[in-house]
Amino acid sequence: MTLASSFSDFLFHCQYEKTLCAKTLQAYGTDLEQFALFQKEISQVADITKNEIRMYLSSISSLKPKSIKRKIATLKALFNYLEFEDKILINPFRKMRIKIKEPKVLCKVMDLQEVKRIFKACYKEKSNCVHPTTYSLVLKKISVIEILFATGARVSEIADLKSDNINLQTGCIIIKGKGQKERIIQICNPESLSILREYFECHKDIILKSGWFFINKLNRKLSDQSIRKIVRDATLLAGLKRIVTPHIFRHTFATLLLEKGVDLRYIQCMLGHSSIATTQLYTHVNNRQQRQILSTKHPRKDFFMHD
Repeated sequence: MTLASSFSDFLFHCQYEKTLCAKTLQAYGTDLEQFALFQKEISQVADITKNEIRMYLSSISSLKPKSIKRKIATLKALFNYLEFEDKILINPFRKMRIKIKEPKVLCKVMDLQEVKRIFKACYKEKSNCVHPTTYSLVLKKISVIEILFATGARVSEIADLKSDNINLQTGCIIIKGKGQKERIIQICNPESLSILREYFECHKDIILKSGWFFINKLNRKLSDQSIRKIVRDATLLAGLKRIVTPHIFRHTFATLLLEKGVDLRYIQCMLGHSSIATTQLYTHVNNRQQRQILSTKHPRKDFFMHD
C-alpha cells in the first residue's frame, strides 16, 4: 500500500467515520505531508520501520515539544488505523517508548479588577454611542466579551456558535467542543443575558438567515481572528498594559471559579476537558491569594516566641 493511498484512506476515515472537525483534519494533513516529504524515498507504507520513525523524530527535534507530540500523535493514529484495518502487518510504533517532556507553564490569567476594567470600558463606550452602526458593533463586542467570560469557551467554540445553540430565554448554551462533543453551559447573570438579547434583536434577521450567532460585516460567521481582535480592542479600550487573548479569558474563568471554591470536576465539565489532568493546570494559586492563605492559615501564626 502506498503512502499516498494510506494517507487518503486514513483522512477519509477521520472525516466520515470519526467525524473529526475541519481543523483537526487540516492538522493531520499537514503532519502527514511533512512526514511524507521526509520519507520521500519510501513509497510503500509497509517499509516504514522503527528506524524511520526515529530518524523522523530526530529531524523534528528542534520544534517545540507540543508540536512534536502532535506530529507523533498523528502518526500513531495513522498506523493504529492501518493495523486495525489489516493494511499493514507490523505497526512500527509497537514497543516504542516515546516520551516528550513538555515544560509546565503557568496559565496567564487576569485578576477580577482587570476583568472589571474591560467590562466597564466596553459598557461606557456603549452608553456614549450615538451612531446606529457604531452601536451595533459595540453591542457585538460586549456580547463576545460577555460570552467568553460567562462560559470559558474556546475561541473556535464561540465562533462556531449557531443561533439555535443559544436559548436567550433560559440562558442555556450548547457548546460543541473538540471531537464534536457537546456540553451545556448556563448563563445566569441577568445583565449578561440582557446584552445578548439586545445584540440578537439588533442583528436578528441576519443571524436567522445565516444560522450563526456571531456574524461579521459581510453577514458571515465571525472568524476566530475577528474574536481575537475584539478582545484586543477591548483590552486597549480599558487601558490594560498587557496582551489579553480569548484563551486568557478561558484561563481566568477557570481560575476565578477555583478561587471561589468550585470543585475541579465541575470546572472540568464546563471547560470540556476530557482529562482532569488538563484542568489541574489551573490549580496554581496567584500571589495575592497565596499571601492571604499563608497569612491566615499557616500554623506558624498560632505560636509566638516573644512574650
